[in-house]
Amino acid sequence: MIINPVEHDIVVVGAGPVALSVARALRGHSVAVLAQERRSPPAPQALDARVYALSPGNVAFLRELGVWDAIPPERLCPVHAMRIAGDAGARLDFDAYEAGVATLAWIVEDSWLQHALWNVVAPLVYAPVECRRLRIQADKAMLELADGRTLAAKLVVGADGANSFVRREAGIAAREHEYGQHAVVANFACEKSHRGTAFQWFLAGGAVLALLPLPGDRVSMVWSLPSAQAEQMSDERLAHDVEAASQGMLGALTLVTPSRKYPLRRLAARRVIAPRVALAGDAAHVVHPLAGQGLNLGLQDVRELCEVFASDRDVGDFRLLRRYERARAEPILAMNAVIGGLFGLFGARGGAASFIRNAGLNLTNHLPVVKNLLMRQAMS
Repeated sequence: MIINPVEHDIVVVGAGPVALSVARALRGHSVAVLAQERRSPPAPQALDARVYALSPGNVAFLRELGVWDAIPPERLCPVHAMRIAGDAGARLDFDAYEAGVATLAWIVEDSWLQHALWNVVAPLVYAPVECRRLRIQADKAMLELADGRTLAAKLVVGADGANSFVRREAGIAAREHEYGQHAVVANFACEKSHRGTAFQWFLAGGAVLALLPLPGDRVSMVWSLPSAQAEQMSDERLAHDVEAASQGMLGALTLVTPSRKYPLRRLAARRVIAPRVALAGDAAHVVHPLAGQGLNLGLQDVRELCEVFASDRDVGDFRLLRRYERARAEPILAMNAVIGGLFGLFGARGGAASFIRNAGLNLTNHLPVVKNLLMRQAMS
């Protein structure tokens, strides 16, 4: 028997940037955050190997939340241009100046973003906790914790990652697909200045190498490789291998953070809502990092939740949740289609596939109107 559960309008399950952003964005309601097995992170010191390329639209949103300006400016880097290369000499270039905008994106370290978010939502956080059970009633959801406490909420937001407890407990199925790749991430000092440019190479066999600008003459690498090849990579040879794959674009490279590796998979929840439940971020969708859109999609989920819950209605009203699901359906489907198409096209072998993908890059590069449309869509 449950006695006097703690009641809130919204309970957010998760401790990453999406979960913390939800809590901050919906602060006009009574909100609690359940951070499973995590306490407040210390102020970052060393350079983080994991970084995000955030769209100007999402940066503006984080600024509205009072988060972006709390990150030291010297830990942020604007992206003014992007150079994309195919595997047979094709290229596609994006330039902020030509598009009439200040920046294409901003690079931020994961640790600094999370630290800034945590500081503004800390009073709302239960941490660390273990969620045991989610029960849905007509007018509320009940979350039972391992320590015996129970929280009641009009709405539970599952922003608890790809292995989401909330998604599982709500009975929402998900389609999953292993890419057969690992992402290798690390940071390098570079001999030549990156000049605020992000570089990406689509390589033979479906490998994708990205070098993202960091403050100073440093870059962050994300290299998606077949799993067997990634496992064989060592830090001793990593700089040499990246120099070769990037055709010496930034000169000699020096490893400044140990590499990290993690498997890549695609996940798409069949629905992003259930009675008294909404999913956001990786709990709803996980995409390949080749387009750098994972966290951007998650923050767009949060922005849409803010729009939907701006009214004074019950935040768990299923009609409101359906509005959220409809609003997110097309952007998520479109991103999955684009990333899936690129992955399949550049992973295909043979002369015909090579001709099509490289001709497509070159053609797009010579169509300014199309390039501007792509840029402005990605920047939103």
